[in-house]
Amino acid sequence: MTLLPEQFIQKFRHHLEKSLKTNEIRLSDLQMDRMAGHAEELLTWNQKMNLTAIKEPLEVAEKHFFDSIAVASFLDNETSLADIGSGGGFPGIPLKIMKPELNLFLIDASQKKINFLKHVIRRLKLENIEAVHARVETLNSDPSFFERFDAVISRAFTDLGRFVDLSLPLLHPGGRIYAMKGKHLDMEITPDLERRFQCKTHQYRLPFEKADRYVIRLSAKQGY
Repeated sequence: MTLLPEQFIQKFRHHLEKSLKTNEIRLSDLQMDRMAGHAEELLTWNQKMNLTAIKEPLEVAEKHFFDSIAVASFLDNETSLADIGSGGGFPGIPLKIMKPELNLFLIDASQKKINFLKHVIRRLKLENIEAVHARVETLNSDPSFFERFDAVISRAFTDLGRFVDLSLPLLHPGGRIYAMKGKHLDMEITPDLERRFQCKTHQYRLPFEKADRYVIRLSAKQGY
């Protein structure tokens, strides 16, 4: 049965609050309202374009929002962040809601998705955030984006080695790469990556599905 928007949001709020409580994460009223606003727009726009195959309130709360929020505590003191392949705004928009001080760029190759992200940014009244229509393969050769960010992040954008190579031109010297991955992360950490980068992994668990998730932070070693 398809839920009406108000029913969806009520259930979404309940499941998100419950999932965050299991990890002792608290949202302010404004943060929860913004998360719910993002979820409502995702539900509404998804009826006319393909933003997500995840449509049930519990799954949206857990697999999109909790999954993104859980990463916030693992970020360092970066002030500028690019979310590569942002899609429906994950993890970028929840991270911006959790860390308003971030200067955030949401990058996606789909103009329709960028239109959605710009709409969400306006609705939530977020500042210092921009949605950019571009393929990272071409963006990383754009002089205006060369060494622009303290960090880049992606969620299941591509394999780790390729993501690293695409990200490096966008990073300040000493910038960090964050990649959100599932249970097969260890298969993507090659000897070459371990030689070139300090790799630190943070593990967390989706509280309802009981599935393990990982975010790996790569920092270039001296000489690389």
